[in-house]
Amino acid sequence: MKRPWPAVKNNYKQVLMLCFDLLVLALAFASAMVIRWSSSSQLFEREVFLCLIFTLGTSSLIFLRLGLYRTVIRYMGQQALLAVVQGVTASAIVLAVASYLTYAGVPRSVPVIYWCFALIAVGGSRWLVRVYYQRALEIHKTRVAIYGAGTAGLQLYKALAHGEIYKPVAFFDDNASKQNTLIDGVLVHNPGEIVEVVTEGGIAEVLLAMPGVPKRRRREIAKGLRDLGLVVKVIPGLEELVDGAGRGSDDVSQIYENVLGRAPVEPQSSLIASSISGKVVLVTGAGGSIGSELCRQIIQWSPAHLVLVESSEFAIYQIERELFQVQQDEALQVPVTALLGDVRDRARMAEVIESFSVQTIYHAAAYKHVPLVERNVVLGAENNILGTLAVLEAAEASGVEQFVLISTDKAVRPTNVMGATKRFAELICQDFGRRFGRTRVCMVRFGNVLGSSGSVIPLFTDQINAGGPVTVTHPKVTRYFMTIPEAAQLVLQAGSMGRNGEVFVLDMGEPVRIYDLACRLVQIMGHTVRGDDSPDGDIEIQITGLRPGEKLCEELLLGDNVADTDHPMIMRADEERLSSEQLYLLITELRQACSRHDCEEVHRILRTAVRDYAPRQQLFDAVWAQKRQPQALLRGGQVERLTVGPKVEVG
Repeated sequence: MKRPWPAVKNNYKQVLMLCFDLLVLALAFASAMVIRWSSSSQLFEREVFLCLIFTLGTSSLIFLRLGLYRTVIRYMGQQALLAVVQGVTASAIVLAVASYLTYAGVPRSVPVIYWCFALIAVGGSRWLVRVYYQRALEIHKTRVAIYGAGTAGLQLYKALAHGEIYKPVAFFDDNASKQNTLIDGVLVHNPGEIVEVVTEGGIAEVLLAMPGVPKRRRREIAKGLRDLGLVVKVIPGLEELVDGAGRGSDDVSQIYENVLGRAPVEPQSSLIASSISGKVVLVTGAGGSIGSELCRQIIQWSPAHLVLVESSEFAIYQIERELFQVQQDEALQVPVTALLGDVRDRARMAEVIESFSVQTIYHAAAYKHVPLVERNVVLGAENNILGTLAVLEAAEASGVEQFVLISTDKAVRPTNVMGATKRFAELICQDFGRRFGRTRVCMVRFGNVLGSSGSVIPLFTDQINAGGPVTVTHPKVTRYFMTIPEAAQLVLQAGSMGRNGEVFVLDMGEPVRIYDLACRLVQIMGHTVRGDDSPDGDIEIQITGLRPGEKLCEELLLGDNVADTDHPMIMRADEERLSSEQLYLLITELRQACSRHDCEEVHRILRTAVRDYAPRQQLFDAVWAQKRQPQALLRGGQVERLTVGPKVEVG
């Protein structure tokens, strides 16, 4: 989608924003002085001028320290607004101190007036830019109508209204009591007027949002609309989506767009082809959600050879059989070799890479489920950190051309072991990308993947089918989402752009509130939500509390050095790195700690390596806890086992 304004390099943007803020702060000071003295003559006094210069210089340092220029304005949230208030308040305090130090004689009321003007100017300017961006997006949206003004139609309207692709401008409903009423300012029409409304309103598509209606009736309505020459998209039941029915169809794509709040990002063929076509490609973790999708897409780009490595026998069997069927159906002639292997086994990985002369590696092998890794600290560190290191060492020794690490948004300021291990793996990749020239190393970081193992949609679907309750950990939890094909395409495209340890991040739009997603899925599946306002509803949404290591909001970027790439929806971040000496020492200590199954030491090493790691719960590894459980005590001839868990505080 076309952006509202031309792309500007990130560093230039920061300089321009800083200069603008300094200008408006100077104007705020001048305005405060004029209002207080009813004259501008005092502004030209030497002491007043020194006071202003001191205030502006110190304020610029404060604003930089608070990160006012690291925030992408179009995604500015409450945290950014709080930083603006803190920065302006600090600037007003600096003004009062500067007045005292320079003997400028600034009246005591001036810092208060200055604070008001500065807050309006600094905060208001950012708010106006955000509003302009949102308004500019309206120009590029496709105008659509929604057939069905019930709860599902309303949920669909809200999802599209906050997205970047569709703009709902009309409702249609067979229920006469709903006709000629307004839903959020949008009129509900009689379906008999649909041709005239579509023509007059410049409507491109009609979205049929009636999942509770029997499928036969939905097909009849859709056929009738298409017979009128209208473009119709039917929102399917969620069971069809989860079971994979109609995979790749417009209906499934529409559901995904509703959840994402944006259209799936389109791939650029040239970026993918340069890393795959005619190359020997290796995928680790090939049987997982992301790894298997990588294999499905890679095979379409005619690699010279596709090598799959997976530790699960059943998973590698499944993906090998699927790829064989794809080759038969599409008459592809790509050699595919499926191998059992553990990425922690460096000798095995080196043997595989050398034997097949691998040129491109996509490293998807990882333990990713937050609660499981939290209870299996040592195995999580071994697999996610030492496994990545083993593959990287084998790749560099064999002269592999490209190495791409699949990372996660949970690696940004992690609060759990899984996120910390993935950030440690990123640090290793950054070091390899800086030190070695033969292998181009990069990382790809994205949020939650719709439909992957352990994702919320299959979980919510099972709970709804069982009659509820649907469990949400916290009413304010938000997550970024993308589809499995999107995630795989991002990985493939980033491989051709990576050079020396950069992180690539997809512009994923606005985060989705999980509670709203649960409500939406309940409605799409033809049920109603039970709550205080609707005690007779079908499905209850139950708040269970945050799980160990879980954050309310995930982030995608760690630093402020962000730049555009050849793809308009992919950003490149060059983030903080550790020295090679520090990494070598930490890796050596980690190997020793893992060999001893010393969870406390592993946790200490993670906290040392990942400076932003802030665990929010006690360390709990299931085996470690069991071994440290007090031994059975013989009391009165009976054996009594104490069940007090470990009380080791971390963070």
